[in-house]
Amino acid sequence: MNRYFPRKWIPRPRSCGALFLLSLLLTFPLPSPVSGAEPLDPPVQNPLPALPPTQTPVTALSPAPPPASPENQAAPEPAFPRPLRQVYATPPARLMRRNGSLPENTLSPALPGLNKPLTRHYIQQYSGKGGLVWLAAVMERAGPYIFFVRQEIRARNLPEELAYLPVIESGYLSSALSRSGAAGLWQFMRNSIGGYDMRITDYADERMDFWKSTQGALRKLEDNYKQLGDWPLALAAYNAGLGGVTRLIRETGIRDYWQLAEKGKLKTETAHYVPKLLAVSYILSNPRQFGFSPSWPEDPRWTRITLDRPVDLVLLAEYSGVNVETLKKGNPELRYTITPPERGYQLKVRDADAPAVLAALEREDLSLIRYYFHTVGYGDTLSALAQHYRLTVDRLLADNPGVNPRTLQIGSKLRIPAITDAGPYQRQTASGAGLAFEGTHLVKRGETLWSIALAYEVDPEVLAEFNGMGLNDTLREGRVLKTPIIK
Repeated sequence: MNRYFPRKWIPRPRSCGALFLLSLLLTFPLPSPVSGAEPLDPPVQNPLPALPPTQTPVTALSPAPPPASPENQAAPEPAFPRPLRQVYATPPARLMRRNGSLPENTLSPALPGLNKPLTRHYIQQYSGKGGLVWLAAVMERAGPYIFFVRQEIRARNLPEELAYLPVIESGYLSSALSRSGAAGLWQFMRNSIGGYDMRITDYADERMDFWKSTQGALRKLEDNYKQLGDWPLALAAYNAGLGGVTRLIRETGIRDYWQLAEKGKLKTETAHYVPKLLAVSYILSNPRQFGFSPSWPEDPRWTRITLDRPVDLVLLAEYSGVNVETLKKGNPELRYTITPPERGYQLKVRDADAPAVLAALEREDLSLIRYYFHTVGYGDTLSALAQHYRLTVDRLLADNPGVNPRTLQIGSKLRIPAITDAGPYQRQTASGAGLAFEGTHLVKRGETLWSIALAYEVDPEVLAEFNGMGLNDTLREGRVLKTPIIK
């Protein structure tokens, strides 16, 4: 027996076995029973310290997948509350006071709830090995933007924790695009940018503009707070919509986020939203307590330069000596490396790079955009050229003043901005020469002259001409068109 158990642990039995059994019980205490819950298998040896009397026990939470684990991304989050069993976990003991509570004063008083069971659950999740690796990667991505975000928050006197909201919204990825269509650091939907100085065009999606989207998101949060008078509710409205939260308050008479969550009135995602933010904020505000050393790159200061002409970032980097990747990180909203054609686009550059960029922009001898030059041939159309080079017809006309889009002059040259590596334009067979329009096509619902022309490998204007139509005429379902015969 002494080979397996230290002698000092097991007292020698004397006159009866009761003392011996008592010693074993003291050495290996039974786990405390959880009222109304199944026994844990295997038993957890180091549960969380007891919560203060004012707190309720952690209930019914299945551990959610670590945010960095790709294989778990599709797993549903645990419902709140779901009374199956009490959650036990073991965060570092130094994070807890002896009474089991976390120091609330480490976060803004405007955002209470650090000791709520669901918040503690997410602190344990994000402070696990996988969670800390994920947070370190996210904060490295945040490097170019987080100083600006904090600057805007402080200028508005808002809770500092809002700087970590993009962590749970987008992982601080400026080009993030969700399956539901939300985009950018702050995950704006297309229908939610009205009034927040953001546009979506052929050249830029300003939901990904870190400057405009940050200002828009903070204004939206301020608007929510003015309406609801409470920051947790304002955050819930950012996630679920102001109208939905206002309606819920009116229906329930409850104006407290935590009560709404605990009573199951909020949808699951919204009930987990504020606890996630508090957990991430607490860990990133106290990284050393978690043995965590995130990379904090030097925060760049950004400025905006208003352009009076389109600019290719690759050429601007070449002539200014500024790193092209830095320019791209500053302007992630651009669909291509070229800025929009209209005047007034605000190019974002680091303060340190601004003098070199301005010097390059002021040089009249530099062309800061590349062009293709196309010689017009028989059958060429502006619409076909624009489609090939991924431009709009208006953009082609802007770069070629005096050109009549209806009657292109054969042999004339068009200047075409090279926003992509489209390659040379392959002209369709001119006027259908060599093509026998001896076949027919019955028009189906949703088809256009463009789609039919692609199917029969013919210029759409040629197809329209052979059928006595204009390219923009309405194409009715059931009409029979003359087409080439595909061999």
